[in-house]
Amino acid sequence: MPSHFPRWIVWLLLPKLIVLLALSLGHLRPAHAAEPDVPTLLRAADRYRTGASNLQVDTLVTTLNRDGSPDKERRYTVFVQDQHRSLVLMRAPAEAGQKVLMLGDDFWLLMPNSQRPLRITPTQKLLGDASTGDIATLSWSEDYDGTRVGEEPCDPQATPSRPCLHLSLNARRKGVSYQRIELWLGKTRHEPVRADLYVQSEKLAKQARFVLNKAGTEVDEMHLTDQLSTHKLTRIQYLERKARQVPETWLNPMFLVRNPAVE
Repeated sequence: MPSHFPRWIVWLLLPKLIVLLALSLGHLRPAHAAEPDVPTLLRAADRYRTGASNLQVDTLVTTLNRDGSPDKERRYTVFVQDQHRSLVLMRAPAEAGQKVLMLGDDFWLLMPNSQRPLRITPTQKLLGDASTGDIATLSWSEDYDGTRVGEEPCDPQATPSRPCLHLSLNARRKGVSYQRIELWLGKTRHEPVRADLYVQSEKLAKQARFVLNKAGTEVDEMHLTDQLSTHKLTRIQYLERKARQVPETWLNPMFLVRNPAVE
């Protein structure tokens, strides 16, 4: 700067130069990624349970005694299809030929040798504390709206406990088993960890815990603990998942009555 430049002008301009320099440095800093919103978190959590729109899930449901020993078990083949549609085939000899069909908010039970499908609710028990809705519906992102409560310990009883994101979900439609779900997801990968499941009366009906496979890529098991009466544990194991789109006729209750031997 020329020696004859008035010093008072330098002091006048200096604060503005400092501000401009700070702003320019701020633009050079790496931007922090925005935190994912609730729909994004729910889609991420759903991928751990499903992974495809049209899916066949071979499922084993086991009720456990208080000492942890197996009591009863049932096998189901579940076809989870798009547009809130599912078909459950019951595989146990005691239930041979029985099916549950879900079309949106409507559920039907189809019995062998019956001439008409029977209307049921998504809370209809299959075995233990596993309801038809627990088996037939696998999408939180399609069925619930929610808010982000905050960051909390994944397991309050554990020391130390890793951090989870707590979401509070409310049902968008009536054809779901639970009107409200308090859901905890892993903070980093957004995998489902545990959930409190509330029915329409706002009573806590069940608590769920989710067990991932060894690779940590999908949910292998869901453990349901009854909170209303028995306090017993029901274990739902997802034995195999594979992409499969079933014929549209299989999703028609009257077709299933006339053609019971679908496979």
